[in-house]
Amino acid sequence: MIDRPVLFCLHFLGGSARTWRPLAERLGPAARCVAIDLPGFGDEAGHPGCGVAAMADHVAARITAEAPAGPWLLAGNSMGAKVALALARRSEDGDPALAGLAGLVLLAGSPPAPEPMDEERRQAMIAWIDADPQTRRREAEAFVSANVGAPLDPEDHARAVEDVLRANPQAWKAWLTGGANEDWRGTIGTLSVPALVVSGAEDGDLGPEAQAALTLPHLARHRHEVAPGAGHLLPLEQPEMLAALIRNLVTSGPRAAEAPILPPAFAALMSSDRVNTRLRTTLRERMNEPDGPFCLSADERATLGACLDRVLPQAGPGKIDLARRIDARLASGTGDGWRFAALPPDAEAYGRALRTLDGAAREAHGRPFTALGGTEQDALLTRATSGDLPELPGGLAPDLMTCWFEELRGEAVRTFLAHPAGLATIGFTGIGAGGDDADSLPGYRLTGLNEREPWEKPVLETVGNAR
Repeated sequence: MIDRPVLFCLHFLGGSARTWRPLAERLGPAARCVAIDLPGFGDEAGHPGCGVAAMADHVAARITAEAPAGPWLLAGNSMGAKVALALARRSEDGDPALAGLAGLVLLAGSPPAPEPMDEERRQAMIAWIDADPQTRRREAEAFVSANVGAPLDPEDHARAVEDVLRANPQAWKAWLTGGANEDWRGTIGTLSVPALVVSGAEDGDLGPEAQAALTLPHLARHRHEVAPGAGHLLPLEQPEMLAALIRNLVTSGPRAAEAPILPPAFAALMSSDRVNTRLRTTLRERMNEPDGPFCLSADERATLGACLDRVLPQAGPGKIDLARRIDARLASGTGDGWRFAALPPDAEAYGRALRTLDGAAREAHGRPFTALGGTEQDALLTRATSGDLPELPGGLAPDLMTCWFEELRGEAVRTFLAHPAGLATIGFTGIGAGGDDADSLPGYRLTGLNEREPWEKPVLETVGNAR
């Protein structure tokens, strides 16, 4: 637990320190917000703008001047998130001015890679910032409205528009033509600082798919949450949700499990117009880790996780937490409509089966199942398939263990393939078979053996390379 840390906050393009007021009011005693105007924006509008490194210098100077007494955190929205990542790398590389960084909060963040932004829209944004006052106000209104999932509180909307209007045009253009396009992937590498990543379900360029593909691979310890109904300006749209998530980060740190990542090409397909809105919304919801309720004990969950690692191994960082998802499903009492009639209800069957597996491990090896090597675990699971495990008090009979283990394998695969990262792993492109326009569904034109549509090839090549 961090004792009331300072949370340094960096705003989005066109925003200012005022952007963070709703969040600061809701965080209360959990953290003290220090919002910083980036060069060219807010009270720093006299600055002509600069690149990511110079922005990081500006923020580092403010942090040094603030001299936080203990651990501190860094939050960034959109443009501010890329600057925050650069500062986190400096901190981990030993910059004494940035010692004490204890957590990152990245909201609809600009990733280390160049931003995936449509070039035509970029040029339009560059053009109107230098226009006459009437045009600038009209476009600023449109800019704020286009970047939220639902209308803001009138005062917040008016304040956001005014912030855009007082931005230095040179700084605005410097970000769109420079900072947003800077490639920091090699410099950032993989950060070990705990990170909370939040994306808006209605965000376009930097939504959940982009975060999973472009930001999460750079974070060794992270939690990724999707804000339903929200767009890009998360501190203004979802201050209550963010305050709760940040309080949790401050008090308990991120979950041990890492959120799965998506290959960039699959993320691009998922956010494209080949995928209809209803399917995309469902897939995005499945990217959220369940918060409970749960029904298994900590030991039972650990045994289930170790078992699933043998049943369905997942390579690389950012595994789908199958045990957590199955535990939440058990607590909900829902299912797929199938189970062996001889087995007790699912939650009871799982608890008894996991106790049987752990008891068999202790009887055979003197250690819990989670402490065994892969070969020893596999041997016990093989005995479960053949009905050869001992019958222990409170456990399942050998024949019922065979039934349970068959069900577990099926549930592991279903749970894995319900997640977009699972579909990406097997190179499944069927999500792109139809968009929202029923009269012009993209579908498939090539149906011959081993024939691939041109739009499928980048997805499959990326997945293949990831393996």
